[in-house]
Amino acid sequence: MRVPFTRKTISNSSAILIGFALTILMGSLILMLPFCSAERRVTPFADTLFTATSAVCVTGLVVRDTMLYWSVAGRIVIMILIQIGGMGIVTLSALVSMAAGQKIGILQRSAMQDSIGGFQLGGIVVMTLFIVKVMAAIELLGAVLLSFTFIPRYGFLKGAGFSVFHSVSAFCNAGFDLMGEQGAFSSLTGFSSDVNINLTVCFLIIAGGIGFFTWKDIAEKGLRFRYYRMQTKVVLTTTAVLILLPAVCFFFMEFSDLPAGERILSSLFQAVTPRTAGFNTKDYMAMSGSGRAITIVLMLIGGSPGSTAGGMKITTIFVILAASLSVFSRTGQPSAFGRGIADAAIRQATALLIVYIGLFLISGMAISTIEGLPLGDCLFETASAVGTVGLTLGITSTLGPVSRIILILLMFIGRTGGLTIAKAFIRDQMIQNQIRRYPQDSITVG
Repeated sequence: MRVPFTRKTISNSSAILIGFALTILMGSLILMLPFCSAERRVTPFADTLFTATSAVCVTGLVVRDTMLYWSVAGRIVIMILIQIGGMGIVTLSALVSMAAGQKIGILQRSAMQDSIGGFQLGGIVVMTLFIVKVMAAIELLGAVLLSFTFIPRYGFLKGAGFSVFHSVSAFCNAGFDLMGEQGAFSSLTGFSSDVNINLTVCFLIIAGGIGFFTWKDIAEKGLRFRYYRMQTKVVLTTTAVLILLPAVCFFFMEFSDLPAGERILSSLFQAVTPRTAGFNTKDYMAMSGSGRAITIVLMLIGGSPGSTAGGMKITTIFVILAASLSVFSRTGQPSAFGRGIADAAIRQATALLIVYIGLFLISGMAISTIEGLPLGDCLFETASAVGTVGLTLGITSTLGPVSRIILILLMFIGRTGGLTIAKAFIRDQMIQNQIRRYPQDSITVG
């Protein structure tokens, strides 16, 4: 007797959203417990929800200073939530299943593929193990490097804890810091001239932001650039451009009162951190309007697909620029590195750009209207939230409940991805019904 075919009751996209939501809820409830706060008191759910969302969505916006308000246990919970968010809910679930000796079924493999943006279903379990190994190796290296500064400064135990926390936070592009003793919400401003801290944190941010598939390509093919996948080439070249150009702009536009060495470090750090880490070694309130505008653009762009970074992704911007260039140059099909770019990728990139710009603008205007704050400050905040960055002009802790809910939603959308949310609310049958062809007609553009 044949068993009738049954459809999945939940899509991969829905499973990803539910997984993130449940993790945030669980983290929020744990952080409410008295032992998680330094004063051993129950923290309001509104504050823990914002903190847990920021941690799981690896953003870094906070309403309570991480060092001053939370206890050691609370900081450990936050670090675990950051690690889970950086690794991905589905990846963690698969890892637990493999550790328990359970077989990874086809549905779970498919969910893993969607979660990490895999190119194909085959080898997805091997890729998951590779992700865990890369995270562990780079975070350990980062912690060792940071310890050369933190241990002499804070002692062995506290310095080691600081090193591990900041290494995890930086690689996962989270932006949470423990520098509150130097001033609430001060981030890394006390280390603006420290070469080790600046370069190590920049390395960790870039390493997490270029994506695990880029690392896989590098691991398999070494430094032979021409053998990389087109996406790897796009990620590496675009990342380099998006670091060097803003760094040069910051060097000539900002920090003119600093010595040459510190000015270079500050310019480099402020060019790297919006993609999408959230640390800062300089006060953004003191930056010019042009400097903030560049930062907003970098926050919206974000990092690479399949990485710990958020934003609309550098591949999205690259595809749109390539498509635009093909129109202006009349070369026909958009291409890069000798390969054509699929029409589906161009449509998705355009849709993502519209979604992110729309969320950024509408949310910024809404918060500005609700709170009576300058629009520029609110747009900086919403770009930081939807790009899962964590940089702020100091208004996060002053916002009312409605504005905080807006930021929570932006962080959630920014981490899970606009396309993931769209797919979660579109049934397979609806998608199939849309696969049809209409008679074409002309429309004037421009």
